[in-house]
Amino acid sequence: MTLELQDVCLRVGGQTHIHPTTLALEAGGFNTLLGETLAGKTTLLRLMAGLVKPSEGRLRVDGRDVTGVPVQQRGVSMVYQQFINYPNLSVFENIASPLRVTHTPAAQVKERVGRIAELLRLAPLLDRKPAELSGGQQQRTALARALVKDATLVLLDEPLANLDYKLRESLRDELPRLFADRGCTVVYATTEPAEALLLGGHVATLHQGRVTQFGRCTEVYRVPADLTSAKVFSDPPINVAAAHLRDGQVVLDEQVRWPAPAALRGHAGAALSVALRPHHVRPGAAAGVTVQGKVLICEISGSESVTHFQLAGTTWVSQAHGVQLHPVGEQARFALDIDHCLYFDEAGRRIAA
Repeated sequence: MTLELQDVCLRVGGQTHIHPTTLALEAGGFNTLLGETLAGKTTLLRLMAGLVKPSEGRLRVDGRDVTGVPVQQRGVSMVYQQFINYPNLSVFENIASPLRVTHTPAAQVKERVGRIAELLRLAPLLDRKPAELSGGQQQRTALARALVKDATLVLLDEPLANLDYKLRESLRDELPRLFADRGCTVVYATTEPAEALLLGGHVATLHQGRVTQFGRCTEVYRVPADLTSAKVFSDPPINVAAAHLRDGQVVLDEQVRWPAPAALRGHAGAALSVALRPHHVRPGAAAGVTVQGKVLICEISGSESVTHFQLAGTTWVSQAHGVQLHPVGEQARFALDIDHCLYFDEAGRRIAA
């Protein structure tokens, strides 16, 4: 099925929660809403579900206007980060409840519930009540209830946030495959850029109630339309510094400069922003432009090291594999991989380089 939002917006009490949004979601695949907390992801999901009516604009499913259609009359499943289960029902009956409503034959109910329970590692728990489960098990039960229903639209609002790391990683791999042959549209909300990349499909970046960009996930990541989209799609935060062109060079300050790409030469004299993702800022002297900065923070997780340092009056972040020891307060050398720099004009629009 296709889902289209046509100039949809939502105002509450004089405040705009969702600015006019036009969006055509990919049918039969994964669509991710990516943005920080309070960016508008949950509100947009509720608009898609029909739980909230837009102040303006229309929603269309397969070309049919469903703006005023009650949620009960739509083929929608939704899972929230805060799990919701029926406390008086067993895990089996919680999962089976959507199938009971549609009078699915008992044999099919047993088969479908069993299959979903195996996938979500709930098979040994089917006779228990929600109060006997851990928080992660309760979330898996809520997720299973949404998956067992053959909905045409599945809305997932950070559904893996309360699960343990290993199960979260496993489900990230399984979810796209699980929906691949169902012909339904899946919309998955997350605050994590890495999760959006792992899930693939299409992504919409959100910031303060606005969709800033929509497209193939890898394309939006590699070629952000503007600086806001680049910031949304980066964790740790993307490095951004003010720059200008002089004598055919990009100049951050008198000590940090490099040859300007050809596409920038028409912007001589204009203020620019240079952005570089942390994993393109490498410790030590390597290929690129070598700089030196004062170390502010050094975080070592074992598998990677994240170092914050001062450069040209701006705090920069380096993300590198392994253990990279940089004593706080001392000077350290880093290499900027300028081949991966992104350039933006004064309005924040990306300049093709």
